[in-house]
Amino acid sequence: MSILHKAKNYVEILFKDKLSSVYFYHNFIHTAYTVNKAEEIMKHTPVSDEDQEKVLVALWFHDTGYIECAQNHEERSVEIMKNFLHQENFDERYIEEVEKLILATKINYEPQNLLEKIVKDADFSHFAGHDYNDISDALRKEWELTNVRCFSNEEWNAGNLDMLKNRHTYYTDYAKENWEPLKKKNIKKIEKKLEKEDVKKEDKKDNEGKKEKEKSDRSVDTLFRVTLNNHTRLSDIADSKANILLSVNAIIISVCLSVLVPKLDAPKNSHLILPSFILLLSSVLTIIFAILSTKPNVTKTTFTAQDIANRKVNLLFFGNFHQMLFDDYHNAMKDLIKDRDYIYDSMVKDLYYLGKVLDRKYKLLSITYKIFMAGIIISVLSFGVAFLSL
Repeated sequence: MSILHKAKNYVEILFKDKLSSVYFYHNFIHTAYTVNKAEEIMKHTPVSDEDQEKVLVALWFHDTGYIECAQNHEERSVEIMKNFLHQENFDERYIEEVEKLILATKINYEPQNLLEKIVKDADFSHFAGHDYNDISDALRKEWELTNVRCFSNEEWNAGNLDMLKNRHTYYTDYAKENWEPLKKKNIKKIEKKLEKEDVKKEDKKDNEGKKEKEKSDRSVDTLFRVTLNNHTRLSDIADSKANILLSVNAIIISVCLSVLVPKLDAPKNSHLILPSFILLLSSVLTIIFAILSTKPNVTKTTFTAQDIANRKVNLLFFGNFHQMLFDDYHNAMKDLIKDRDYIYDSMVKDLYYLGKVLDRKYKLLSITYKIFMAGIIISVLSFGVAFLSL
């Protein structure tokens, strides 16, 4: 396993076991997103393989310090990275260079070389994201829950505008060419928000109680939106892993059937029958479990008109409403839209059962990886024993 795969697995387990759930932004999803964006930059930037590895290792670890404290988390991230690389027997020169790249992610640090520029741009790549508003809301919620500060909409939008417009810049040529235009679009969106806030400012002064209620509703909306987005990304990650295993094992089976199996009928190759069978069996089992992990599992329930009236039916799930007549569904949805508590109850049900699906998917995926790993190891050992026994 390469150092990047080891780093990814180490950080994923670290965040899963030790990171507080209040970190809606600084979590494994943000880390993986940053790593992907760094890879995107380096595909279009001349960087050696060794330097690419250093950049990606640094980004895997750059926010691990949050497992202890948000303040000065970069220094703590460095210590976690050092412990990991020392266990992997990396030399001090390599570790020191990775350390510099992690420290380069500090918000006020000015990058001094190309690798630091890549790290810096990747860490702030979400400024040019199409889902910038959702990501920004996640950070806002995180700061509220960690007692950093609570912001009004106007304060938050003004702070974002100042950050994007006056305090941030992209450094690499690729980011300047491809991300800067998208960042400017997000700046315009924030400016429009501020204009709307100015228009509504007088009305909000007349009803502070209503303002507090709306702020609370927005927080709840953000919670649902960010949580659903996290669930969706986790589902995409699981499907991507399953597809990789499907492709790899399909190739193994194709090679075995076309090259190895036709030669097994020869007496001189009889010692290869058992190892070949083990290899094919493990690949088939891996494919089966990979398919099961990605197989849609739609639950269908029956209900009565009284269930709809009593709001026991989740109208947001197609497995329920596809059985309804359009007029019944239309009237039921009109009732749902009018009642915010009813909406939240329906969304809670959606998130809960989506979490159940993710749990099943990741359990099957874990079994799939274990089968694949065990199959490969046993197959290699079997071939070795077969050749040594000649």
